[in-house]
Amino acid sequence: MKTSTALMRRSGAVLAAALLSACTTLAPDYQRPAAAVPSTWPQSVEGVTRTGSPIVEQPWREVFLDPRLRSVIERALANNRDLRVAALNVATAQARYRVERADRLPALDADASATARRLPADLSASGEAAISRQYGASIGITAWELDLFGRIRSLEQQALQTYFATEEAQRSARVGLVAAVADAWLALAADRSLLALAQRTLDTQQQTLAITRRSFELGVSSRLAVSQIETTVARARADVASQTAEVAKDRHALALLVGDAIDEAWLPGGLDDTDGALLARVPAGLSSDVLTRRPDVMQAEHQLIAANANIGAARAAFLPRISLTAATGTASSSLDSLFEAGQRSWSFVPTINLPIFDAGALAASLDIAELQRDSAVASYDKAIQVAFREVADALADQATIGERLDAGEQLLAAAQDSYRLSEARTRNGVDSHLSLLDAQRTLYGAEQELIATRLAEASNRVALVKALGGGWQ
Repeated sequence: MKTSTALMRRSGAVLAAALLSACTTLAPDYQRPAAAVPSTWPQSVEGVTRTGSPIVEQPWREVFLDPRLRSVIERALANNRDLRVAALNVATAQARYRVERADRLPALDADASATARRLPADLSASGEAAISRQYGASIGITAWELDLFGRIRSLEQQALQTYFATEEAQRSARVGLVAAVADAWLALAADRSLLALAQRTLDTQQQTLAITRRSFELGVSSRLAVSQIETTVARARADVASQTAEVAKDRHALALLVGDAIDEAWLPGGLDDTDGALLARVPAGLSSDVLTRRPDVMQAEHQLIAANANIGAARAAFLPRISLTAATGTASSSLDSLFEAGQRSWSFVPTINLPIFDAGALAASLDIAELQRDSAVASYDKAIQVAFREVADALADQATIGERLDAGEQLLAAAQDSYRLSEARTRNGVDSHLSLLDAQRTLYGAEQELIATRLAEASNRVALVKALGGGWQ
């Protein structure tokens, strides 16, 4: 009994010493690499969100204001299959971290056994065949490693940072999904506007064709004029059919992103039906340091920290590894007396393993860990640079999109005025139908161009929200 108590005290002292020593590792001190991008953007854009908060601090419900678009985004966040895969990846990484964390503490096992053995007469000490039995019950730990040099702690840190990286990957997927749904919703609105424009143009040209045919029958117009207008009508019909297909494909793309049926009431009738759907402005003087908060950049940094921790595990592999196996219980040759006084048993088996010669395998493992860390640094730098370029591109578009919109509106106004004048001159016989057709084509092209520019302006704001990693708390 005294021996067993002394054993438990010594084991407790060893356990305490191991836990204290496990507070340090051999991993290099982590320092975040300096951002390999300028501290300011190539373009500076004035403006804040309507609520006065920077877009990088806004939840997406305050960025995308149209209640219909919000409903579509919420349905996508609940049903998108890629997002489900990302969530399952997070749960898997979390479970792996729990596995590594469990290695720091001893695993306690209970064991019960019964052994029966028969010795033949020529092997028995009595000269007669004999059957011996032995019963035992014990509880203890098996091959628990004392983490004196932080090997297990480094592996635990690596698993933890991998888990964090997977969480950031999920956040990145959510931000990307919100932006993709908004883009698809706006594309549907633009294509519906183009479809309505094509249908109006077809109706107008069919009316012009009917008038021209009547004029031809009266001998006022030529057959050439009729043929030219018929060509224009056929082109307009083709545009209507093409835009009808584009609207259907937009619906299919949006349904795939959402992963569920979409109520028609949640969809826009056209770009004119999306006023106030977006609210994305960059605050003046925003530093490029904000890029370190992008989910994909944070994912790259967690992967870098994990690679740094792996170096600690590779270094610790060069040093002695001490493991403990201990058990206490009872043993008896009779099951009836197994738990009687005096049947106690115990065992204590410490082991130490010191690598001496491994043909350079451990050194190669350390080289691999350091090279993986260097690769992770390069990946982190690349993530920062890609993020900087995406924001800079979005700012470049935003800096000129207002000018493009003004020019498009002026072009449309001029084309409308030209069409009205040409129509009046043609009606009064001053110009031929060729002039009217040319004015119609110019007006049609100006309207298409303005719709495309308005879509580009809205999509640019979505791209900026995504590039800043904003719209998500």
